[in-house]
Amino acid sequence: MTVKVGYLGPKGTFTKLAVKEVFPDEQALPFQTIPACIDAVQFGDVDFSVVPLENAIEGSVNLTIDYLIHEQQIPIVGEIIVPIRQHLMVHQHNISDWSNIKEVYSHSHAIAQCHQFLHREMPDVDFQYTKSTGAAAEFVKDNPQLMVAAIGNELAAKEYGLEIVKHNIHDYENNHTRFVVLNRFGKEVNSSAIEKKGDRTTLMITLPSDYAGALHQVLSAFSWRKLNLSKIESRPMKTGLGNYFFIVDVEMKMDDVLLPGVKAELEALGCTVNVLGSYPFYLVEKQVTNGK
Repeated sequence: MTVKVGYLGPKGTFTKLAVKEVFPDEQALPFQTIPACIDAVQFGDVDFSVVPLENAIEGSVNLTIDYLIHEQQIPIVGEIIVPIRQHLMVHQHNISDWSNIKEVYSHSHAIAQCHQFLHREMPDVDFQYTKSTGAAAEFVKDNPQLMVAAIGNELAAKEYGLEIVKHNIHDYENNHTRFVVLNRFGKEVNSSAIEKKGDRTTLMITLPSDYAGALHQVLSAFSWRKLNLSKIESRPMKTGLGNYFFIVDVEMKMDDVLLPGVKAELEALGCTVNVLGSYPFYLVEKQVTNGK
């Protein structure tokens, strides 16, 4: 039986790069939005879904976090970390006079990641935001009569037959994006195509009330157990101003002692603790450059 993997499409997105690294032989199906991709795994249209969670430069993808918390509570079963390399690409008809480009299309995060280049080299262009970098490349392919360019990766250029006229236009070299893998039954990713780098557990913690020292007490439950936290972030509960929950990433697999002890201690303090996932993570060492 063929395993189906949904991803934020269309072809040529960084999400597709992540999928090809961890699921090279599975059937990859694109979806136009993050909610559609998450819904697909919830309703059984695909076995796994891969969606962006966090970028090293632009921060968290709030749509992913909020949709997983407020709409579809699907377990996180894996994580893929992908290096981000952004390039400026144009239709082959416009290679010779690409310096006359009037508009640049891409996802808002991609444009922000290339701010210094665009400000310095293309100060007069207009920006047009798309749902993904792949969608931007697709638009440029379909409109050769327009003097437009797209920002995206090498896979997008190959998928849509575009020409890269400026390589590596991103502002920071150490730019990575975290993608989470979702499965409604909690089936953990166990890829043989790429080496696992470690394990992580993600918790959602809601404080009982807004009182002095509440967050300190929460962090102390991890601290005295010497548990390493790689991330802590607050998000609004959407129940009124000042009401927040916290997302905490712990650098270890769920065990039988330490993390259950944290959960019990926090619940004794009146907190609500939900385990969003305990999963392996994979680091893509270099980008895929073929168009398969």
